Amino acid sequence: MSKEDKTPKQEFLFGKRNYLFMFIGVAVIALGFILMAGGGSDDPNVFNEEIYSFRRIRLAPTLVIIGLAIEIYAILLNPKK
Repeated sequence: MSKEDKTPKQEFLFGKRNYLFMFIGVAVIALGFILMAGGGSDDPNVFNEEIYSFRRIRLAPTLVIIGLAIEIYAILLNPKK
């Protein structure tokens, strides 16, 4: 028996599908944060109502939560199947 036979084979912790879902989850989270950005005013004396738009109050946080759920699913997905 040679020394190469005794060394355990190096394996990744997650499978290919796990990493694919993790990438999708990170992309959805990033999209949520991008949609949440902006809406401020250049002049501090002027209030901009755009800060309370549907995109920033409802859509963007929902996308971040969906992205986190996708990440949890990716971690819990069984790579052996």
